[in-house]
Amino acid sequence: MLEKRSFSLSGHRTSVALEPDFWEVLCSIAQEEGLVLSALVTRIDASRIQAQPLASALRVFALKAK
Repeated sequence: MLEKRSFSLSGHRTSVALEPDFWEVLCSIAQEEGLVLSALVTRIDASRIQAQPLASALRVFALKAK
């Protein structure tokens, strides 16, 4: 089951649906770095290539980080 979360990125609202395990890893990374989840998502969004969907960028980031 996918879990949807909403963020404000580059001045607009967007929703991302990921598996709960990915959200857990991303929240853990944000906490370790002293960030809120939205700040981590904003950083990942800014560094991804335009053709890559945000959900894919978040999954890849989580897999590479852990």
